[in-house]
Amino acid sequence: MVKIGVQIHPQNTTMAGLRAAWQAVDDLGVDSLWTWDHFFPPLYGAADEAHFEGWQILAAMAVTTANVSQIGMLVTGCCYRNPDLLADMARTLDHLSGGRAVLGIGSGWMDKDEIEYGYPVRTPAQRLDLLATSLPRIRRRLALLQPPPLGPLPILIGGNGERRTLRLVAQHADMWNGYGDADTIRAKNLVLDQWCDEVGRDAREIERTVWIERADPVLMTSLVEAGAEHLILGLRAPYDLAEVKRLVDRRPEF
Repeated sequence: MVKIGVQIHPQNTTMAGLRAAWQAVDDLGVDSLWTWDHFFPPLYGAADEAHFEGWQILAAMAVTTANVSQIGMLVTGCCYRNPDLLADMARTLDHLSGGRAVLGIGSGWMDKDEIEYGYPVRTPAQRLDLLATSLPRIRRRLALLQPPPLGPLPILIGGNGERRTLRLVAQHADMWNGYGDADTIRAKNLVLDQWCDEVGRDAREIERTVWIERADPVLMTSLVEAGAEHLILGLRAPYDLAEVKRLVDRRPEF
């Protein structure tokens, strides 16, 4: 059966509203729960809207949920934290959640996050360079940490870039997160399969996840037919749980 998840946006809300939303989603029967890793509203709304930091939210989710099988960031910007530290943070989250953590990571893209918080402003190519060097360090640190993760702690890489990002997925990831319509996802899946062949990886080892912004049955069906194994709904405040219920109700069709 296709897995379903919800990414709760930590924007234009209160912490009480966020907590009520993720606990309600946890009670609705979804498989995974996520938030995002930005310091300012990244996609919509006013630049000065209320906004909260994602990794602290994940820790709170980990100790106040019981039903979702996976909790993670969709996705961590690799430029924001030392990769060894990030591995340790994810291992700690895994213990807090009882072995349910996913380490979601990507190259990042939002200049304002870097400028306002004093990070070097990098080009897209430089961010991908950093992601490429960070992934082996993350794997190495996870193997050294004591105690080790409780669960499998899969690494998810987000992004659609065919030349570099999908190659990194083939080399390093357990899960891939993409976005777009069915034609886009089908094409990206084929590219990822080709990279797996080139690097000697069994493409079936990589779970294909797709971010969606609405629980549209036609869209969902087409994405599953294009190879999506895990649909993740982006949920913005004021958190319409009816949309989540529609997502849950559609799952048996797949």
